[in-house]
Amino acid sequence: MVLTNNPFDEKNKIREKILDLLRRKKEYVSQDQIIRHLGIPRQELWQHINELKDSGCEIQAVPHLGYRLDSLPDRLFCFAVEEKLNTKFVGRKIYYLERCSSTMDIALKLASGNPLEGTIVLAEAQTKGRGRLGRHWVSPKYKGLYFTLILKPRIPPARTAVLTFLAAVSVCEAVKAVTGFRASIKWPNDVLINNKKCAGILTEIEAEPDLVKFVFIGIGLNVNNESQELLKGAISLKSAGAGQQKFSRIEILQEVLRRIEDNYLFLQKNGSAAILDKWKKLNVTLGKRVKISSARDQLEGEALDIDADGGLLVRSDSGKIRKFMSGDVVHLR
Repeated sequence: MVLTNNPFDEKNKIREKILDLLRRKKEYVSQDQIIRHLGIPRQELWQHINELKDSGCEIQAVPHLGYRLDSLPDRLFCFAVEEKLNTKFVGRKIYYLERCSSTMDIALKLASGNPLEGTIVLAEAQTKGRGRLGRHWVSPKYKGLYFTLILKPRIPPARTAVLTFLAAVSVCEAVKAVTGFRASIKWPNDVLINNKKCAGILTEIEAEPDLVKFVFIGIGLNVNNESQELLKGAISLKSAGAGQQKFSRIEILQEVLRRIEDNYLFLQKNGSAAILDKWKKLNVTLGKRVKISSARDQLEGEALDIDADGGLLVRSDSGKIRKFMSGDVVHLR
């Protein structure tokens, strides 16, 4: 499958192969070995090595010995993500980009080639990262996690909302496991720490009337953003900690992918209600007085529950209960 204006830079693939070779050898590797392994000219190898050094890779070059990798920068290289991931299918195929418009856009294009279930599109930065209702997701380079996961669930289109809940639960579980921070969920897709947004989830589908072909789950998570880089009401994992500790983006990404796979298999075995029960234990919306604004109107009332489709049930002051499948929620108290 070939994408129009293919964003997957061949240079990136070659550089990853160079790094993977040096990383696995853990000693000096001669130029001739690398050239034979990759099938590239000597001059091209020099260019790649220099560009890797410029990007923060510490590579020693010694005449007659070759190259040795001393350390890697904080990058989401495919080989680094795949190492010790230990999933069956989620994240086993990764498309990695330094920068793109949106990982969701790239994933939608990939769908024409029938990608494997569990494929992810992963970017270091997005120029047009988006959230619900077309909102912009700020995606600074090397600071957060920005990726889209492709799934092929055997569920009717009306039930795909549960996968947004599944993703939110998985992010909360992963954050707790890696950082110790207790994250919570605001309906429908905001992950909060200390009542500030640290992650957002966008779900889109490609479906026929009674058949889901693909579900695309886009996740943006603020990891090592500085406080001054964040929008009002947002938080990063780094800024949430008292010591402003930087976290390994690879470790967090791996844990998110593991949790998504575990919960996806749990969903297939136990059904939607089991995932919604997990979501309810982490949510901070139910039981609160809220104002919800949808495309049609707005309503104030008590958030009572979510139904099997993921819709929010709100009881107005008149006692009438309405169901919302989308909308902006403000917690009033």
